[in-house]
Amino acid sequence: MVHSAPSSASDPWRHSVNVAQIPETGLRVEFEATADERAALAATAGLREVSRATAAFELTHAGGGKVAVAGRVTARVGQTCVVTLDPVENTIDEAVDLVFAPEAEIPRLAAMIDDDADSDEIPDPPEPIAGGLIDLGRVATDALFLGIDPYPRRPDAVFESPAPAVDPEEHPFAALKALQQKGKPPA
Repeated sequence: MVHSAPSSASDPWRHSVNVAQIPETGLRVEFEATADERAALAATAGLREVSRATAAFELTHAGGGKVAVAGRVTARVGQTCVVTLDPVENTIDEAVDLVFAPEAEIPRLAAMIDDDADSDEIPDPPEPIAGGLIDLGRVATDALFLGIDPYPRRPDAVFESPAPAVDPEEHPFAALKALQQKGKPPA
């Protein structure tokens, strides 16, 4: 029912579920990234490390061949402070709420969403069920990557911009200006 496949650079965390084997009462799926998967996630995301990555999902049938996937992805990642360049650790906790549908139904369902685009909040079109499988590892990877802080900072890090020059003639290019003026013939 649940299949783990070897990870690749494009899909560092794989964990597939066969839709036909999801009971009518639903299915709870929990999994944790292996050391190799965490290393691949870190390399793909440009992180120092991923020390922990877990996912927990509830899968329920949503009618018409659709499957609702709801749950959480949590992780602990090592990054580099953008101010001090010191190592920092960040916690990721991302909620997931998606609907998967058979690939053949995606264009029709997406068109229905486009027709309802008059509201302020436009729902996302469903994700495709490819070959009867849902790759929960891919869902978890996407959620983890969305939760990464793009500008991580140590809590006590303070950026101080350089003080402006008091004398306008004392800027970094003042010496070049003087050389340029020396080389000019008198007017």
